[in-house]
Amino acid sequence: MKLFADMDEATPVDSIIASSSSGITPTVMQSACRHPERVVVGHPFNPPHIVPLVEVVGGAKTSPEAVRQAMRFYASIGKKPIHVRKELPGHVANRLQAALYREMLYLIEQDVLSVEETDTAVSYGPGLRWGVMGQSLQWHLGGGAGGIKHFMEQLMDPLAAMMKTLGNPEVSPELKETIADGVMREAGGRSVDELAREENEIIIGLLKLRSNGPRTSLAAN
Repeated sequence: MKLFADMDEATPVDSIIASSSSGITPTVMQSACRHPERVVVGHPFNPPHIVPLVEVVGGAKTSPEAVRQAMRFYASIGKKPIHVRKELPGHVANRLQAALYREMLYLIEQDVLSVEETDTAVSYGPGLRWGVMGQSLQWHLGGGAGGIKHFMEQLMDPLAAMMKTLGNPEVSPELKETIADGVMREAGGRSVDELAREENEIIIGLLKLRSNGPRTSLAAN
């Protein structure tokens, strides 16, 4: 990776070299560097100027201190960094999106729901809760007075059984066309820029609500 080798030669050795790539692993990036210990991935989540998440990933030769330094930097500018401890294609957040979307595609393919209804099921159901706390903490609430221990003892096995029924859709040209048609109906004539502005305004409002709330650290880590 000549670009990273050139940056390695041109920058102070005590600085961090960070990439936002979701496709190239830090181990590959640092392979030709004289100081590979300072190469990390700092992968933001779109839109990066609004969404706080940053996935910090080290390569095979990245030092623990470089990871800690990157984590401190992102936290200092108001981001919510997470340390991804193993290199995986797409890192973490994109994989979570892909897992959910696979089931959404399956439900559409099997004519269980329309494209619009599937999006509604996500954004007006669990999506609202995910804007407040992660799924594991949600299951703590789902366990009632017994919390997560009750959930694990009484509800986890039925959930695991349902997981085995999740689908694996064939992403055919026909399914792609069905998705595209449904999305255009949902858009209702609004441009991509218009939809992005609406999304950004709502996300900013949610972040303001969370920052003003009594438990601002609820989903910080």
